[in-house]
Amino acid sequence: MSSRAGRRRKVAVVHTVSSKRRPAKSRGLFSELESLALFIETAKRDIAALHPEEIRKKHLPTAADELDAIVASTAEATGSILDSAEKLSAIAETLSGPAVDQIVEQVTRIFEACTFQDITGQRITKVVKTLKEIDGKVGELVRAFGSRGGRAARRKGRRGDAALLNGPQLPQNATSQAEIDALFDKK
Repeated sequence: MSSRAGRRRKVAVVHTVSSKRRPAKSRGLFSELESLALFIETAKRDIAALHPEEIRKKHLPTAADELDAIVASTAEATGSILDSAEKLSAIAETLSGPAVDQIVEQVTRIFEACTFQDITGQRITKVVKTLKEIDGKVGELVRAFGSRGGRAARRKGRRGDAALLNGPQLPQNATSQAEIDALFDKK
């Protein structure tokens, strides 16, 4: 008999003997503790299967970076729109006639509409803060339960066309226009 099988047999014997000596109330408590231990072990396996380290190190930072890029892009676009609206407003001041009032009214509407950037920036900042809180909680779970099994059960990489679909690049990762032009210049 192997040592593992021997241990199981001894545990079973001890469990049988100890359950006969305990009052019914203690057996119920013992049963609840066994159930809780099983629940915790199952939770550990489930958390490991989620690959919490991958979520923490790859997905959450990438999501935060993407959201930061959205804020920066909308701020830049809004700045361009506002600059153009100011130029239109200056041009309108040099004109006369009934069209001037219409132009000024439309330029004012452009200024008002551009407040979206401030509101979306605030909302996205809240989402980034929430992602950082989630990152902290995932880190606590990893420390509490460990990430065993996570490395062995890695997701398979994308293949074929799916591997080429990466969406818009973050500015620091994007290929510059000069690099693209250089590819076409090579013969």
